[in-house]
Amino acid sequence: MNRGRGTYERLVRPLLFSLDAETAHRFTVELLRGASQFDLALRALRFFQPPSKPKTLFGLNFPNPIGLAAGLDKNGVALPAWAALGFGFIELGTVTAKRQPGNPKPRIFRFPEQQALINRLGFNNDGADVIAERLHKLRQHG
Repeated sequence: MNRGRGTYERLVRPLLFSLDAETAHRFTVELLRGASQFDLALRALRFFQPPSKPKTLFGLNFPNPIGLAAGLDKNGVALPAWAALGFGFIELGTVTAKRQPGNPKPRIFRFPEQQALINRLGFNNDGADVIAERLHKLRQHG
């Protein structure tokens, strides 16, 4: 079992589930956005990494077979934190040419009995130019 799983189940999950789903999502992304700015925070996040299980698929090497799907970090604001958590790959977006707000709220609905949710956020994002510049800066500064 992953060392951080107990911490997540006892502390983090109850906190997030006490919030409405979209607030929990926004809180998580913003918290990890802040953590992405500090090396000490990134090192602390590595505590939650699962054991490494490298995979090679289609000639690409992945440090772990579990990846982060598009939609969680639509604007790519917390990429260093997601990497520190041990994801094998990180997909950001959906990205549109221009900034857009997405669908009207409410737009995320929880179904605890099924351990599921419905995501109707839409394509809310900062737009291609802003996100491309963010990625460029991240690549320059590591």
